Amino acid sequence: MAASKPVEPQSGTGLPRWQLALLVGTPIVLGVGAVYLWNRSRTNERKGTGERRSSSQPRAGEHGNSPLDRAQAAKNKGNKYFKAGKYENAIQCYTEAIALCPTEKKTDLSTFYQNRAAAYEQQMKWTEVVQDCSQAVGMNPRYIKALFRRAKALEKLDNKKECLEDVTAVCILEAFQNQQSMLLADKVLKQLGKEKAKDKYKNREPMMPSPQFIKSYFSSFTDDIISQALQKGEKKDEDKDKEGEAADITESSGYLKAKQYMEEENYDKIISECTKEIESGGRYTAEALLLRATFYLLIGNATAAQPDLDRVINMQDANVKLRANALIKRGSMYMQQQQPMLSTQDFNMAAEIDTRNPDVYHHRGQLKILLDQVDEAVGDFDECILLRPDSALAQAQKCFALYRQAYTGNNPSQVQTAMDGFEDVIRRFPKCAEGYALYAQALTDQQQFGKADEMYDKCIELEPDNATTYVHKGLLQLQWKQDLDLGLELISKAIEIDNKCDFAYETMGTIEVQRGNLDRAIEMFNKAINLAKSEMEMAHLYSLCDAAYAQTEVARKYGLKPPTL
Repeated sequence: MAASKPVEPQSGTGLPRWQLALLVGTPIVLGVGAVYLWNRSRTNERKGTGERRSSSQPRAGEHGNSPLDRAQAAKNKGNKYFKAGKYENAIQCYTEAIALCPTEKKTDLSTFYQNRAAAYEQQMKWTEVVQDCSQAVGMNPRYIKALFRRAKALEKLDNKKECLEDVTAVCILEAFQNQQSMLLADKVLKQLGKEKAKDKYKNREPMMPSPQFIKSYFSSFTDDIISQALQKGEKKDEDKDKEGEAADITESSGYLKAKQYMEEENYDKIISECTKEIESGGRYTAEALLLRATFYLLIGNATAAQPDLDRVINMQDANVKLRANALIKRGSMYMQQQQPMLSTQDFNMAAEIDTRNPDVYHHRGQLKILLDQVDEAVGDFDECILLRPDSALAQAQKCFALYRQAYTGNNPSQVQTAMDGFEDVIRRFPKCAEGYALYAQALTDQQQFGKADEMYDKCIELEPDNATTYVHKGLLQLQWKQDLDLGLELISKAIEIDNKCDFAYETMGTIEVQRGNLDRAIEMFNKAINLAKSEMEMAHLYSLCDAAYAQTEVARKYGLKPPTL
């Protein structure tokens, strides 16, 4: 599929990626490459995380007449009302307990406030819940019940930032073991990410990706007219005159100029030249519309791309290859926008109008993997291979689909069959870097780290300017040798090769969170945000950034930090 990143295996942990950026000692998946950071023992027991019975609190059967005794009695009475659903009566009792309790008995007072907050919660009085929980946390900063109750009330009040800080503190105190608090954190982070990305993406400055990324994008198409080199009859007039050929195209064609710029990797001029062709109604209007739409997608301007794609798709007299290619790209755009039904419709339409186009089946196969429809994906890859037997990329991605199905289904014999398939692919297609890269991912899953490292070296040998491979190899060093310095050195090399590689900045940021360098992590995430190629990617990156920022606030307020590398 014409997406900005290759198809990725999902995390075997089932944990949200924001949590993976905070938690040390569990498997972590970053983008395409998986890195298992080494386990670190936790010897410190959690302290001060719950209610405690005061030394002066009477035990069951004991009675007393001190102010604290009377406060406890009022609280106990309130608890009975609470269990009976008489919340107003419970609130009155808890209020009495608060008034009676000596101010120096902070643990007891914090419990009374937290109990009253629970009663207010039943009445959906969210402001009162926040106020009472704040009193409780002020006296007992690591009071999990009060922190989590306040987080839920803050969410109801649409105060996502402070809600996130509270639930982050809860997650750290509970060592990420409570599903309820983790789900709330994940929910709030996604909401924050979507809100910020919606505003930022709409107002962002379009940015042309690196030449390496653009070439990699176009290499995923084998039956695409606009990405093919200029044909003999298409050359600019002056070039043909030099060759002694007849100049059968006398008009100045913006599309042909755009194609020439494309061959020269002068990508910034392509959209304007295509616009000239379209506005003049030139003979290459359909091609110019598709090429302009493609570059709009590459710079992350889907809003501008869609009308051009729509026009090409609706041109009944246009070359069917152009229309099919436009459907593939619009379908991929819909998938990035999380509209899988529209995406599937476009791919199916492309298969109907151009039944023998291998690109349709190749990209639809990738879509099916993302939708966890692996059997259908394999069928599409098989059709692509039938139409184009030399398609190494389709062969490798078919193996990856089969491997993923076997791995997630915990079927060792099918895993081995898929691994043998990878060996066959790299034997038959030794120049296909993607084959080595996908095989390396599978080898990493199987903890065959040495061989995975060899596969990444092969990728680098074939494509020395592919920054993503250096990121994967760097992550492997962390998982395999726990070599943080070498891992960071390789990821830094990726940024040196391609300073627009958002995956490298995202990965660097996540590692810096693990190291406790939160300010540096936020800086890396912000760089990735500015390079995001879709609103969905940007929302995800904002979630990572917000998770890191929330952790800095929790550390400042409560002195809470997860273990670091």
